[in-house]
Amino acid sequence: MQRHFSMLREFHLADWFTLANAFCGTGAIFAAMRFLHEGVVADLLIGMALIPLAFVFDALDGRIARWRKVASTLGRELDSLADVISFGVAPAALGYACGMQGGWDWLVLSYFVGCGVSRLARYNVTAETLSDGGDRVKYFEGTPIPTSLAIVIVLAVAVWQGRFGEALWFGVVQIDPWQLHPLVLMYALSGSLMISKTLRIPKP
Repeated sequence: MQRHFSMLREFHLADWFTLANAFCGTGAIFAAMRFLHEGVVADLLIGMALIPLAFVFDALDGRIARWRKVASTLGRELDSLADVISFGVAPAALGYACGMQGGWDWLVLSYFVGCGVSRLARYNVTAETLSDGGDRVKYFEGTPIPTSLAIVIVLAVAVWQGRFGEALWFGVVQIDPWQLHPLVLMYALSGSLMISKTLRIPKP
């Protein structure tokens, strides 16, 4: 007989750390929305602070899974879904909140999220091949999605210096029919590196 919340009862310790990662990413998105609604800069900074915390949880869940030897397909899928939120959607939402709100900005931010989703999907379907028959993947194809933490750090420095909104670094250019904030191009670079097939990074 199935009990209520039976799925949660089957979660391993590492899975709860993965969910904590997703919780931080979701909180960052809500913080960005709250800033856009009320204009309190502290909310934006809190949202940005949650991304490094998500990074910590993301690093710990893998270590705990290996320590307890409970790695599973469910855990891998959970990890990817949490990473999409914390290192894909959340950084894009924070960038939008910082002032990247032109039409071209929307396209670049959406491209960034799409690259992150694609990168994680590719990793999940090729993990067995990349491990060469072993238990662990030996290298990443393209940069891992948590590297988007670097973008959030850049944004946090900008916000700390008051360089957001109309004062965003590098200003804004009009490329008919929409506006583009040059700073958004760091999202384009990050996304492109994530989906690279030739860039191989050894996995620690």
